[in-house]
Amino acid sequence: MPSALRLATRPRSVIMQPTTQCLPMDCTYCYLPFRKMKNLMPVNVAEAVAAAVNPWAADDHGFEIVWHGGEPLATGREHLAALMAPFKGLRHSVQTNAALVDDAWCEFLLEHEVHVGVSIDGPEDMNTHRVTLAGHPGFRVTMRGIERLRRHGIPYSAIAVVSDPDPANAARFYEFFAELGVTTLGVNVEEEEGVNLGAKVADPVRAAEFWAALADAWRVTPVIRLREIQRVLNFASAVLSGQPSAPTPTSAPWDPLPTIAYDGGVVMLSPELAGFTDDRFGDFTTGNVLRTGLDVLVAEAEQRTPWISEFWTGVDACRATCPVFAFCGGAHPANRYFEHDGRFDGTSTRYCTTSKIALLEGVTQHVREYSH
Repeated sequence: MPSALRLATRPRSVIMQPTTQCLPMDCTYCYLPFRKMKNLMPVNVAEAVAAAVNPWAADDHGFEIVWHGGEPLATGREHLAALMAPFKGLRHSVQTNAALVDDAWCEFLLEHEVHVGVSIDGPEDMNTHRVTLAGHPGFRVTMRGIERLRRHGIPYSAIAVVSDPDPANAARFYEFFAELGVTTLGVNVEEEEGVNLGAKVADPVRAAEFWAALADAWRVTPVIRLREIQRVLNFASAVLSGQPSAPTPTSAPWDPLPTIAYDGGVVMLSPELAGFTDDRFGDFTTGNVLRTGLDVLVAEAEQRTPWISEFWTGVDACRATCPVFAFCGGAHPANRYFEHDGRFDGTSTRYCTTSKIALLEGVTQHVREYSH
């Protein structure tokens, strides 16, 4: 497939980084390089993004702006409202550690109809990596924010990082989120990327057993949407219906998934690359919205972004060698870069083995056992 056809000319969503600062958390697995610095996005950056996004949203009523990384609520209500104001006719989502959530924030979220995602890793003993800047456990401050969301009737999803995918903990892990009443749960096995260079290497066999046990727990109490299980089910449905490929996030054409850094720099495909620099590729940005329209940057992304062509080489190598490529679609750029010594054209990563291959094998194992 010619590289010019690989990226869609319109994204389905845009990620906005209103601040680099993450208050009051300092999670040990965090990949963000500037999370202790309060760099705020100027309003003119949001206005420049909205100039391209609003026409897209007019044609796509599901279009979403995701406010994410560091802690969006550290931006402050007044400034975050000013950043949201230029956008029209779309959905706003915020991914938060919930520690700053109080009644005033709940009123803000309701007033602006913001969809909320909370980062929490399960029961208290599974949150040891989520600590505050002062070095204290962060579980209780996050739970305090969750209780306020619940008291105000604000639905929320959750994203959990699993540093140790122990199948013995899978049922208790799932039951925790089921009791919290989250709408959707996303599960990320800890990855080595960004400034997190000490991630524990998970055993792929054990990881597959974890995913199987998690699917078992979900089958018993299917009260929430489990993102990873749904991806496997979508893939199986596509295969059984005779579609040539599964509707994965990496199906061609790829969603460019532009991330707008606080200063207006635009990183395509991989939010985790924002804020980093490389001797060969510079700062990984395609351009800056204060100088070039986001619509132009997206349409010309492959011509303007040298590292993307090297990434396609790696994707093609995966397609030629990996038996589960139809499900995975190729490793994410940041995982390739940080695990392959600054190269995008490597193939297998630990993310592949624990969060793609092991996931598919684990859910398949669950289905096999359940059918018997």
